[in-house]
Amino acid sequence: MKIYNTLTGQKEEFKPIEEGKLSMYVCGPTVYNLIHIGNARPMIIFDAFRRYMEYKGYEVNYVSNFTDVDDKIIKKANEEGVSSEEIAERYIAECKKDMEALGVHPATVHPRATEEIDGMIKMISDLIEKGHAYAVSDGTVYFRTRSFDGYGKLSHKNIDDLESGHRSIGVTGDEKEDALDFVLWKPKKEGEPYWESPWCDGRPGWHIECSVMSKRYLGDTIDIHAGGEDLIFPHHENEIAQSEAANDEPFAHYWMHNGFLNIDNRKMSKSLGNFFTVRDISEKYDLAVLRFFMLSAHYRSPLNFSDELMESAKTSLTRIRTCAGMLGEKAEGEGELSETEKGLVEEAKGFIGKFESAMEDDCNTADAIAAIFELVRFANSNAAEGSSPKFAKELLDILTKLCDVLGISLEEKEEDIDERIEALIAQRQEARANKDFAKADAIRDELLAEGIVLKDTREGVKWSRG
Repeated sequence: MKIYNTLTGQKEEFKPIEEGKLSMYVCGPTVYNLIHIGNARPMIIFDAFRRYMEYKGYEVNYVSNFTDVDDKIIKKANEEGVSSEEIAERYIAECKKDMEALGVHPATVHPRATEEIDGMIKMISDLIEKGHAYAVSDGTVYFRTRSFDGYGKLSHKNIDDLESGHRSIGVTGDEKEDALDFVLWKPKKEGEPYWESPWCDGRPGWHIECSVMSKRYLGDTIDIHAGGEDLIFPHHENEIAQSEAANDEPFAHYWMHNGFLNIDNRKMSKSLGNFFTVRDISEKYDLAVLRFFMLSAHYRSPLNFSDELMESAKTSLTRIRTCAGMLGEKAEGEGELSETEKGLVEEAKGFIGKFESAMEDDCNTADAIAAIFELVRFANSNAAEGSSPKFAKELLDILTKLCDVLGISLEEKEEDIDERIEALIAQRQEARANKDFAKADAIRDELLAEGIVLKDTREGVKWSRG
């Protein structure tokens, strides 16, 4: 398995800390609203990576947090006149529903920031003791950024350039020693949740939360830390600084980051009116289509979301599901493989190798899906009338196995099947009206191959499953 490591800027052979085991931390959402499709991309991508590593026999400890104390959560709570805890609980539950609908497996542990405050206070105390952090008069604790020699190694930013940039935009704190120093602990404001600490009643900064949760559930050094490209700086850079300064150990050996998601070639934002939650998409599409769409591009590439591309993903997924359905029907019954079929099964197993080669090359799900389509074409060409049920079952088993690794569901929702049939019938009617009888007959034959029988009546076209 080769992984593109953001830390080194190149693909590297994956070597786990402990043979046969994988420790992985993926930054999760801040729970103040329904998750949007930008949140969904890392969830889907790194779930597929995890599934593949489990398929290869790794014991995976996969940790993904919920940030359940944050300015946005507090603002939402104040707007609704409820507690921050109530907002967080509500949207954690909703997030889990969306994750399940997207085929994302629950993490080994889903820690919440508010449950790890003691660990955060301990790490901050250690940083102060080691000279890497300091408290100011109002109880705010800052990380002393220049005390950590490796600052900028993940984002490949020069600390002097960062200092210059901060000066030019006037980012300073009243008692900060340096404009680059970032908050580890901040004092409470009226009406905000808070915890007691040696410095003041307050709450943690965002960056320290992930460092502590990763340490508690995975240890001082982990195999892989992952998340969206937007988190590289400052979030992940700051995580490295405080974790390595506190623990005197490397934080993560490999860093994986997915590319940005755009909407119709524009950045997703509420102000542009192109902001979509996963729940919004579910009103128009089976969320298996969204998952398939996300996996159809390499995870490090920017991904453009549009109705046209989603329709294309829907069509592609339907092709795979139709093939699986055909094989399922042909697999019913008894019979052994012919000598010719034995050779074809061995040929079909070659697609497993192509699939694995793609996944071994930095989790290239796009090429892995291409291998699945090669298998689909092979099955459509070779599982002919007169093929043995055993042959169809062998092909179906291979197809199912590969789709399972990516979390691609082969089960089509009943309402989606009906909608597709109605759309094809409408196309057939239009073709007949245009006297394109060849196209009309081709659509009828396509439906008949799926067991759909059409009957032309005075009231219109009626259909039934044969």
